[in-house]
Amino acid sequence: MQSRRKSLPPAEVSALSASIVQKFLASEFYQNAATVMAYVSMPFEVQLREIFVDALANKKTLAVPLIVGKGDMTPVIVPDFESLEVGDFGIPTVRADSRIFIGAQKIDCVIVPGAAFDVHGNRLGLGGGFYDKFLPTTNAAKIALAFDFQLVDAVPAELHDSPVDIIITENRIITAERS
Repeated sequence: MQSRRKSLPPAEVSALSASIVQKFLASEFYQNAATVMAYVSMPFEVQLREIFVDALANKKTLAVPLIVGKGDMTPVIVPDFESLEVGDFGIPTVRADSRIFIGAQKIDCVIVPGAAFDVHGNRLGLGGGFYDKFLPTTNAAKIALAFDFQLVDAVPAELHDSPVDIIITENRIITAERS
């Protein structure tokens, strides 16, 4: 799945991302959220920049993850684009001199990354276990923004794996079917 995402031409990533992001921005989850947590996307992932622009323009509190230990992350508020820098593992986060931490319980909506998803909300993460550990600490709506090809029939899930509530692709919006 990672190879497939990385093989998408940049123009296709941009076009598909625009469609996915517009659906997210129009969703009740985003519209009703005062505080949104999102990751800073890599070039082969759904591009989230417009979410950052919209959240900051509409005075929503925007947070990104800060890696604080092995498998541990904490949300930190993004005051503006200039405060972002590349952090641990090459993951962009807020510069040390601009960090304001926010509790997981204050987040209304969290955008969750992943390599693959199924209709039950199960996700194949990216290997660090950060979100599996973080998601149970928040009551936020857990939303995956993914390319349609990232939806598969079944993702193997174990007890420690944290599912998402909603999956938004360029073609559909799926509310996870919990069994």
